[in-house]
Amino acid sequence: MASSDIGPAGELVGGGTEAEKTAAEMSAIMERIRLEDEESRVQAAGEIRRLTKTSSKHRRQLSDAIEPLVSLLRSGSPESGEAAILALLNLAVGDERNKIKIVEAGALQSLLQLLQSTNSSLQEYATAAVLTLSASPINKPKISASDAIPLLVKILGDGNPQAKNDAVRALYNLSAIAENLKVILPLQPVPSLINLLKACKKSSRTAEKCSALLESLVTLEEGRTALTATEGGALTVIEVLEEGSLRSREHAVGTLLTLCESDQYCRYRELVLSEGVIPGLLQLTVQGTPKSQVKARVLLQLLRSSRHHRSELPEDALEGSVCNVVSKIDSADHTRKAKKMLAEMVQISMEKSLRHLQQRASM
Repeated sequence: MASSDIGPAGELVGGGTEAEKTAAEMSAIMERIRLEDEESRVQAAGEIRRLTKTSSKHRRQLSDAIEPLVSLLRSGSPESGEAAILALLNLAVGDERNKIKIVEAGALQSLLQLLQSTNSSLQEYATAAVLTLSASPINKPKISASDAIPLLVKILGDGNPQAKNDAVRALYNLSAIAENLKVILPLQPVPSLINLLKACKKSSRTAEKCSALLESLVTLEEGRTALTATEGGALTVIEVLEEGSLRSREHAVGTLLTLCESDQYCRYRELVLSEGVIPGLLQLTVQGTPKSQVKARVLLQLLRSSRHHRSELPEDALEGSVCNVVSKIDSADHTRKAKKMLAEMVQISMEKSLRHLQQRASM
């Protein structure tokens, strides 16, 4: 193939088809990534990152670069670490086999070291890498068995904004293994989760993952105690209930329902009522996902049956809440449901007032 020979630097000389040019480029990159010269390896890592940014085909073709890249990751210099981790990230995105191969090649130990780096950029990239790798069901147990969870919780508290976002998503991925909840909770992640929820848009993906992780954590008593002990904890969840995406609102109502269902002495019910949960629940019963609607109705009924609720919700406040919901609803059927809710909530108020009078009469 005289018209398309490979030159000394591994570049195609002369003509040749696009496929031939690509094959030659891949071959040259694979040759350079295996060289002992660190500068050449860093340059090759940059090319791998570029080629795999949007091409799943290139991710497959360059999968053999994973072991040399992991070796480069171990080299210790910030420049090499950054080049290697960014190339590995692009190789892993959307490619399950590459995710598994990266962990099998021993990348975790180097990533754990970078999670502790004082270089915020390297820490951020390492967090993103752990997030991407933790999406693989096969990788989850291996990452869980490492020291990743404590480091991710620490980053959740003091990392840069992007690292915090990726840390909560990685922790959410790892929480799919139920035993990990008992590992996460003693590390006191709830205040950091609440702070992140306060700071982000309630409709964001970050809010969705925070809400989902909180919903899992409150299945344990330690999680419920942590949420209610955190300043603004319940109120922040209620704000997600009112302002979040459909999925976030589903997680938020699930969190509140778990909280109140576990509440033998009605302390948690008192708290969520005092934080003004009713309007958001009313809206969710007609505008949420099917699961959200069911959970919202169950929670409303639970709050209705609470005999320890001392602060009465005035009827005009109830009416105002429902009217606010109705004003945002076009469907005649939904309007009918909202009016029915008004009648039910007025009945709740009347029943509570009657109980209050009976208690006073018996004193």
